[in-house]
Amino acid sequence: MRAPVLIVKNLPAAGMAIFPFILLKSNRLKNDKEILNHEKIHLRQQLELLIFPFYLFYLINYLINLVRFKNHDTAYRNIIFEKEAYQHDSNLNYLKNGSWYGWVKSI
Repeated sequence: MRAPVLIVKNLPAAGMAIFPFILLKSNRLKNDKEILNHEKIHLRQQLELLIFPFYLFYLINYLINLVRFKNHDTAYRNIIFEKEAYQHDSNLNYLKNGSWYGWVKSI
């Protein structure tokens, strides 16, 4: 999956996927294959849910987790979409060989 990469220096995270773009905090991250793969996994998740519903489900899942865990980092790491992306970001073949809707396994 190819995606345009934009550098956003004041990005609150190292990377972020907002279809169809990958946003990175610094130019050096363009060479970080794991971060790029992590964000590409998010782009595919967005396509699986026809883009807008992804953002809605992501936000709802985060808010539920925040109430549940009362901690931003724990709430973020337990978002179903993040679980899939973190679990597979080091597998650079995941998008070629992994199943679509892999995040469903985290529900």
